[in-house]
Amino acid sequence: MKLLFIHQNYPGQFRESVPALGATKKHEIVFLTQRKVDGTKRNHAVAVYKQGHKTPDGVHRYARLFDGQVAAGQAVAQACQELKKRGFVPDLIVGHAGWGETLFVQDVYPKAPLAAYFEYYFMPEGGAVRSDPEFPETPDVDSLLHARNAMNFLALTRASAGFTASEWQKQTYPKMFHPSMRVIHEGVRADLLQPDHVSAIDVTVNGVRFQRGDELITYVARNLEPMRGVHTFLRSLPALQKARPKARVAVIGGDDVSYGRQIAGKTYRELFTKEVQDRVDWSRVHFLGQIPYPELIALLKIARLHLYLTVPFVVSWSMLEAMCLEKVVVASDVAPVRQFITHGQNGLLVDFFKPDALAAQMADALAKPAEVAALGRAARQTILKHYDFKSVCFPEFERFLDEVATLKPGSAV
Repeated sequence: MKLLFIHQNYPGQFRESVPALGATKKHEIVFLTQRKVDGTKRNHAVAVYKQGHKTPDGVHRYARLFDGQVAAGQAVAQACQELKKRGFVPDLIVGHAGWGETLFVQDVYPKAPLAAYFEYYFMPEGGAVRSDPEFPETPDVDSLLHARNAMNFLALTRASAGFTASEWQKQTYPKMFHPSMRVIHEGVRADLLQPDHVSAIDVTVNGVRFQRGDELITYVARNLEPMRGVHTFLRSLPALQKARPKARVAVIGGDDVSYGRQIAGKTYRELFTKEVQDRVDWSRVHFLGQIPYPELIALLKIARLHLYLTVPFVVSWSMLEAMCLEKVVVASDVAPVRQFITHGQNGLLVDFFKPDALAAQMADALAKPAEVAALGRAARQTILKHYDFKSVCFPEFERFLDEVATLKPGSAV
């Protein structure tokens, strides 16, 4: 079967599934992306499209996102015309519904069904927006979010079927989406992410040395921002260090903003480190920035605890990877996390808004390594049973693609 995958940030949610599909030798695969890709040999082709359009001044702010999405859709359609001239006509198109990239692709390939990945529906209540009263929204945020969902609805009218990664993500969407939406997680490579509790591992990252015997806590976010709990984390440090004088924290993440709003003249890390500046021993808090994936996994392997904080939003891969490595995960007690972690069974959940409670939970877990080790073992079993890529998620995804390939192009409604 000829497969066309589309995602502006290659490989996106298809990091494992596309190489695995290529390895079956049953498909000819082209992956269309905006991202510049290195020359590494792959079992699938990568084509790059360029989106030259920039949103002009004067476009209403409700429509700025849509303007960029339409431009992305147009650029993808033009790239597909070139692929078509070279003889590539897919039997199935698989693409992220949120960026506009799938908007016009079936104008080029009208006979190809579309499997659309629906990641998130912007909700005025119950999701990330209004979840933290410390950061109030603009008065017209409901209108803005409603406009931002336009692409979700347009994608639904073109998709033959949809899929998403978790039941919580599915429930963010209106019920009209649900009948056509399958829940299929991207999966975790449990075969590659094996726990190691024996080797005397030393890890050096950006000049900082960590050892297995350290009371090491890892905190990971793409960027250090309130949606991923950087304020709660930093405010927990004084109480944590008082209770556990030898605890160290490896902080992995950049100083930009991925999901929330920028603040003028400073980063969120600067803002909240200043707040607790004189009450923290910063020699035991290591800001490592965004680091290569192998270094992240090496740190997770020797960590005693992994901290994952988030408002109600899409759960990060790093939390599931830590679970797979049998780490004791301390995470926010919010609905999307509760799909994966049950407090006291395979992890520990805390109130996102209570830094002292967070510090107490981490300190207690550090004080009882033998007792909490069972949580880490149970966490890996959760991954193996429900989210292992090779035995669970990829077979389900492959069956899903075979099913969608037999459907007619058109609305999934």
